[in-house]
Amino acid sequence: MMVRQRAVTLLHSLVLMGLVMLLVVSSGLTASAATQQELDDITAQWQTSVHALNDVNCASCHQNNETNEFVASPNHESCQSCHEQSVDTFLLSKHGIRLLEEKSPLTPAMARLPMKHDAMDKQMNCNACHSVHSADTVEASVDACLTCHNDNHSLNYQNSRHAELFAESKELPRPGVGAVSCATCHLPRVVDDRLETPVVHVNHNNTYNLKPQDRMVGDVCMNCHGVEYSYNSIFDPELVEANFDRSPTLEMQTFDLMEAAEARRTGNASD
Repeated sequence: MMVRQRAVTLLHSLVLMGLVMLLVVSSGLTASAATQQELDDITAQWQTSVHALNDVNCASCHQNNETNEFVASPNHESCQSCHEQSVDTFLLSKHGIRLLEEKSPLTPAMARLPMKHDAMDKQMNCNACHSVHSADTVEASVDACLTCHNDNHSLNYQNSRHAELFAESKELPRPGVGAVSCATCHLPRVVDDRLETPVVHVNHNNTYNLKPQDRMVGDVCMNCHGVEYSYNSIFDPELVEANFDRSPTLEMQTFDLMEAAEARRTGNASD
């Protein structure tokens, strides 16, 4: 059985490599466009990816469905053919809105927040965060963000309890259920229970939960924390900048008033 499985895997790899070479040759690309070693590395990355497990091969992204022409650099429209909800929400975000308006992609050089000097010309598209051939969402959850972002909130993530949980829950090809990453809060998962079998989508609109702040409380924070803890955290600017590296010390008067009103309602108010 093991020999048969290895034979099938080898045959699959040979077919895949042949398809890649056919696409490259038919497109008129020179050998320098992709060396044999590069093709071998790409194949190795793809073989262990979620795409490979779901029979998504080179032609799925690199071949035009109408003309069958080779597409050297697939864009978000190629991803959208399978990941419609993810791309649709991405196009509504700060990262993707320029693409929605048919402009050139956003680059960190255009941002108002501090960005890494080496990343200034990086174009914000699907490939900016997702490893193209391995489809590794662990990398997209934190490392991709810190490749560009250089503000205190982002940099302080590594010192937070959230980062510790993420480090304990790295399970390829996606973070484990206990992980708390940049994406956990800024690209939260949304359960679509309209179907017979509920489907989990990722909201790629990184802008959605930023304003108003209490939107993040309901959609993200309270998945793990209580309402008072969440509000006292998200409305403390210093704690936000420190990326929640400690418990909140802010005490919002609103909750004191609510507790007093409840005590009066139930007859438990102190004299």
